[in-house]
Amino acid sequence: MMNFEGLDPGLGDYSSGLHGSLEPGLEPSLDPRMDPSLLQGVELDQDGLAVPGADSVHLLEGMFSELHSVAAEVGIPVTATHFDVQEELLWMGNHRGHASSFFGPTMGRYSSYQAHLTDEVRQIQSMETGVLFLTKSNLKCHTRGGLVMFDYPMEEGADMHSLLLTDNNTLLMGGLQNYVTEVDLSTVQETQKFDVEAPGVAIIRQSNRFFFCGTTSGKMSLRDLRTFKMEHEFDAYSGSLSDFDVHGNLLAACGFSSRGLNGLACDRFLMVFDLRMMRAITPLQVHVDPLFLRFIPTYTARLLITSQSGQCQFCEPTGLASLADIFHINTGGQLLMSFDVSSNKQALSFGDSGGGVHLWSSTPEVSFNGYSRETDFALPCQVDSLPQLDWGHDLMPLSLIPTPLTTEPLISDWSSTLATPSPRRAPPVDAEILRTMKTVGFIGYAPNPRTRPRNQVPYKIKEIEQEYDSYNQEPESPIGRDEEPHLYMVPKKYRKVTIKYSKLGLEDFDFKHYNRTLFAGLEPHIPNAYCNSMIQVLYFLEPIRCLVQNHLCQKEFCLACELGFLFHMLDLSRGDPCQASNFLRAFRTIPEASALGLILADSDEQTGKARLGRLVQSWNRFILTQLHQETQEQEGPQAYRGSTSSAQGSSAESVIGRLFGCEVENSSLCRCGKETVRSSLTLLFTLHYPEQNSTEKASKEHEFTEILKKSICLEQSTQAWCENCEKYQPTVQTRNIRCLPDVLVINCEVNSVKEVEFWKTQAEYAYNKAVKKEAAEPPKPKPEPLPPTEWCLENEQPNMEGLTFATKAEDLKHVWIPLSMKMSISKSQGLEVSSWPEGEELSQAEEDEGAAVYDLVVTLSHLLDARTGGNLVAHIKVGETYHQRKEGVTHQQWYLFNDFLIEPIDKTEAAQFDVNWKIPAILYYAKRDYHSKYDLRIKNPIEASVLLTEASLARKQRKSHATFIPLMVSEMPQTSDLVGLDAEFVTLNQEEAELRSDGTKSTIKPSQMSVARITCVRGQGPNEGVPFIDDYISTQEQVVDYLTQYSGIKPGDLDAKISSKHLTTLKSTYLKLRFLIDTGARFVGHGLQKDFRVINLLVPKDQVVDTVYLFHMPRKRMISLRFLAWYFLDLNIQGETHDSIEDARTALALYRKYLELSRGGNDDVRKVLKGLYEKGRKQDWKVPEADPTDGQGSPKRSSVYPSVMEL
Repeated sequence: MMNFEGLDPGLGDYSSGLHGSLEPGLEPSLDPRMDPSLLQGVELDQDGLAVPGADSVHLLEGMFSELHSVAAEVGIPVTATHFDVQEELLWMGNHRGHASSFFGPTMGRYSSYQAHLTDEVRQIQSMETGVLFLTKSNLKCHTRGGLVMFDYPMEEGADMHSLLLTDNNTLLMGGLQNYVTEVDLSTVQETQKFDVEAPGVAIIRQSNRFFFCGTTSGKMSLRDLRTFKMEHEFDAYSGSLSDFDVHGNLLAACGFSSRGLNGLACDRFLMVFDLRMMRAITPLQVHVDPLFLRFIPTYTARLLITSQSGQCQFCEPTGLASLADIFHINTGGQLLMSFDVSSNKQALSFGDSGGGVHLWSSTPEVSFNGYSRETDFALPCQVDSLPQLDWGHDLMPLSLIPTPLTTEPLISDWSSTLATPSPRRAPPVDAEILRTMKTVGFIGYAPNPRTRPRNQVPYKIKEIEQEYDSYNQEPESPIGRDEEPHLYMVPKKYRKVTIKYSKLGLEDFDFKHYNRTLFAGLEPHIPNAYCNSMIQVLYFLEPIRCLVQNHLCQKEFCLACELGFLFHMLDLSRGDPCQASNFLRAFRTIPEASALGLILADSDEQTGKARLGRLVQSWNRFILTQLHQETQEQEGPQAYRGSTSSAQGSSAESVIGRLFGCEVENSSLCRCGKETVRSSLTLLFTLHYPEQNSTEKASKEHEFTEILKKSICLEQSTQAWCENCEKYQPTVQTRNIRCLPDVLVINCEVNSVKEVEFWKTQAEYAYNKAVKKEAAEPPKPKPEPLPPTEWCLENEQPNMEGLTFATKAEDLKHVWIPLSMKMSISKSQGLEVSSWPEGEELSQAEEDEGAAVYDLVVTLSHLLDARTGGNLVAHIKVGETYHQRKEGVTHQQWYLFNDFLIEPIDKTEAAQFDVNWKIPAILYYAKRDYHSKYDLRIKNPIEASVLLTEASLARKQRKSHATFIPLMVSEMPQTSDLVGLDAEFVTLNQEEAELRSDGTKSTIKPSQMSVARITCVRGQGPNEGVPFIDDYISTQEQVVDYLTQYSGIKPGDLDAKISSKHLTTLKSTYLKLRFLIDTGARFVGHGLQKDFRVINLLVPKDQVVDTVYLFHMPRKRMISLRFLAWYFLDLNIQGETHDSIEDARTALALYRKYLELSRGGNDDVRKVLKGLYEKGRKQDWKVPEADPTDGQGSPKRSSVYPSVMEL
């Protein structure tokens, strides 16, 4: 395929006939520097000769380095290499027609056979069923194991050099003759022959627009994909073409230029052509003699150029080549003959003239393809390993000896009467299947009635049949199977999502599978996480998001403060889920929440006893009332010096009241004529449905706006106290509103079968009306055909199926609520509510009269599940500001929020309620452009004063017990300052797990941890290593395990009555860490990922330095802090218990050690890590017991850092 003339004289012999100047009949020779007599009588090892190297290879991520090399056949040049596109195999073909394959990055020999008796293998191409080998006059297809599938000989005089697989069954072959052959691989016959100009085609490439054909005369032609007609031609080199490649709109080529009488010389200028303008752009000068050339697009369209001597260089096709991008293939003095790149661009292969194959990769865990199928391996032969039988042993099984293959009867054969098959008849097909079956052709399709066990067909035995009829399939565990029988009608995205825990916890759980957006989901495994969907609803209301993030008060358990902390994490997250553990912890301490029954026991959540639909509506009312109270309270003495009062803290009106509040007039009229009028503020309304008479078989038709108006302006009769009559009397109570809220919150109250039937009936009425309206409308004219585009040929029409620009009646099935409403209060104080077309705006006159359009922005649904009580999901219309912050685009979109599953949906799906499984719970309607009334700026309320001295909650703490020195004003951390951090935890709830039938353990619910101690030490300055935070966190929840051996926390340390520690609230310490994060401090510690997760903090990755990853090698175990301290620092820590000050100081010292090692370069670091792992294996990763006389001790006893008392 390549032009070797003008390079090395010995190399040119390997490509016979590529140039006409070669003498016919010249026998191919070996490398001229090799003595042929050395190869006589040499028998090669069939397993290949591996080049000796290091035990393990360490590669820098993103940079190509040599991974492995093998010598296939010593002295026989490798003329073709190819990465299999189906399996993890690397193929090579040599100068004598032999082919071999190697498996995976270790290059273990997989198969080896003769592809052609004499001719060299010029190109290899893998297919799904086999591998194609092209020689000078032959095309052969083998299975990957070596069996011949077909042998296709060429015409007399053919000199083939290249092939191209245009689709699964079509192949083009070209060479140094005046035609290109097209072969159908399914029939192995020639289908077409395209004439080309002399000297023929040596290289063929393909893009989505053209075939590209390169010739030995230095030209490249662009040909039509269907007719092979030449469309354009580039004259690249005056001598000959060596190689070229195509990527996007660029064509790059390398070759040889004529030098008069001196023949051909390798041209160091690469020719680059722009396929959009069909002309050459500035040639690219490189620093090696280019022989091979490939595009390796990663982040940019990089080019890799390779010379015959093994020098390789990366460069940009439109930039300048740099000497820093050159690397060298160690061929041992041999010349490169072949080159290939894997389909995923992670691996490179080189074949040299000495028979060596070199594998280079950019990652140590390389794979050749994005998705490779499994490779079949031959079973080992067991004939030579048969056991010796003791014939005198009575219990020796004779079946250990395989039975020979014979056609004669054996003595052990059963008699024909016993061996005659007598099959039982299959049971009849279930009548339900036959009743519901639809036949297409000769195949019947029916839904599974699930009256029988999975993959089992019982025979009609009476006892068994009765047992099967009463069978009810139960999942193996609370996690359930992928397909649950009672959820067959529920779409999968709506079902309850659960986290499957492994040995690594959550580290290897693929959250991206459930959420491909940049918005953050919420984890569901925390107690009372049923309110996750409502938390998302509040977050996506911009005024509330800004309000709670500006709020900071002195209360220990303030839901507004905790929501602000949680919303800050949701803002920072880029699609990773967050957890509301701190918010729910504060929620469980609110007395009103407990009184309303909003706090669930774990047993209620797991068994499904809780009625989630009613529960979340009560939670909705509670949270709005609670936030209204907390954000309008008058602030007292500040808990955090220098912090300002919360937003709108001094006024009697809160943002919640302005946003949701509606002033209502409640009037009570007694039959004596006495009328009492009271005014109040309500934050939401509850739907009230009309009473149905027992004589009526079906409900009457009602508009949703009619029901909403009657629910807001409610009129009902009830017994009430009358001051005039001085007794309880029947009174008529009416309610009227004086103003319209900015956001209308509606609790649907669909809590019984009666309300469910009412919704179902009204949705059917609305659907039938929409169908009739659509049928009455004249059919719309078909749109004019679109002009041809680059995606559509001239004779084809673009397919418009699936592109709808208006809502069809079919989409309105199960829809009763409108997407937009118009609301106004007339001069007589009467409320008017009506449906409104979604895209239309109000006239100026209607706006002047006080009318407003409300758009649906939230629907929250309860999904029925008889086993667990169901789950709650929210449909939220996410506004422009959120998309602008996360994605940099400005648009609105509906999304489904199902805990950590987030998926975009259509607007009609948000309003659809199939009450068989999806029950409406809460609706939010918002005025158009209501944001403009509110200040949406966020000013971080956390100030530096949170780090200053504070009093301890413990009554017995003394100054002599102080373990830390608070920061002075002059020591306040700056951006990129180091802070050593360590945290200790206690267990609130033990892990829940089950044993599977195979003996493995499956974690259903992980243990619930709570932070008990947080320590921060100075990372620089004269007091480096001295703690400035050492807080013990008080907790009101019951601790089931203090984990003293690992945490150092003892019973009583967290009790304010008896503790001698510096005891604070979690909120106080949380604010300190938040301030450090906001100032840009860098945290150094060991295993910080778990620490921040339990503390419920989201820290940017560039602010975390975790020593567990600094001293870690790929595919190796994580190393404990104790072992690292012993190995690198000669310190013996964590003897009896853990101490967070000691651990934080040790992590800092290890980071300093790592920086010291890094000065010597990455090679030095790898050598040190290799020695670390070798030492660890020898020690079984255990630190030897310290000898009191050897001077070893913990950091607290050493002179590495000064103690607090010394300062």
